Amino acid sequence: MKLIASLTSPYARKVRIVLAEKKIDCPFELENPWADETQVADYNPLGKVPVLELDDGMTLYDSRVIVEYLDNISPVSRLFPDGNRQSILVRRWEALADGIIDAMVAIVLEKRRPEGMQSEALVQRQQHKIERGLATLSNDLGDRLWCHGDGYSLADIATGCCLAYLSFRAPHIAWQEQYPNLKALQDKLETRQSFIDTRPPVV
Repeated sequence: MKLIASLTSPYARKVRIVLAEKKIDCPFELENPWADETQVADYNPLGKVPVLELDDGMTLYDSRVIVEYLDNISPVSRLFPDGNRQSILVRRWEALADGIIDAMVAIVLEKRRPEGMQSEALVQRQQHKIERGLATLSNDLGDRLWCHGDGYSLADIATGCCLAYLSFRAPHIAWQEQYPNLKALQDKLETRQSFIDTRPPVV
């Protein structure tokens, strides 16, 4: 089994955290999907990371498929709860966190276009998604210690990766001041060894 990913992808970080939490030893092949010489499309026709290559050569993508697979192959530190409704609620957290990341990625890519070709309307639409998403994350968390139920789950991993990515790519978004409950959660998550070991490099 082999993980193909970049160090700055928040989706890849989610997978790497799951691997660490479940104590699954998996080689890591560094790939930049934006580089001209990238080989990512050889593993994923969409040209995106992360990709998990299984021992039989089959490849899994995207991150949501990969983390579900990983949770099912090892009984260590189960990250999805039993029961359809409870499992769906964790996936709902993941979908919202990933959606906020999607919006931030769209803004990053738009800002990389030549200045005269950038769409401020597009940036604003994505910014509104981020604002609504953060408000929903905060409201759903409330005063609980964890995103779902009474313990750590994939909901926390996905939310933590989302918040860290916002801090990494958009430090001007002052979500920490606006949503202190999210900041408290993030501060706690960033003390876990799995989060420490997967922090993106400073670029």
